[in-house]
Amino acid sequence: MMKKIIAIIRPDKLETVKNALEETGCRGMTVKEVKGRGRQLGITESYRGRDYRIDLLPKTEIEIVSIDDDVETIIQTIVDNAKTGDIGDGKIFISPVEDVVRIRTGERGEGAV
Repeated sequence: MMKKIIAIIRPDKLETVKNALEETGCRGMTVKEVKGRGRQLGITESYRGRDYRIDLLPKTEIEIVSIDDDVETIIQTIVDNAKTGDIGDGKIFISPVEDVVRIRTGERGEGAV
């Protein structure tokens, strides 16, 4: 079995998380710049005496497909390196992956990851 791990983290934590994942042997990932919000529904800031609300905050999404044996290591590495202890640190979503196909060779399954 394989799993897809989607981690939504603070943009400033990307390099730290990416380097830590590489040290554990996890090299394949897709990274996207995204915007979103959680329970806090954004933030309110002041600029030149005026308050304004930012309801979608910049985040970074990391997507990894991994064999089951490596999933807990990947999750713990992300948590250890993305955590600040403040609201907005992000979330990790894990879902099953039925199959993977390497386009170049046509290889399928865990060998294609």
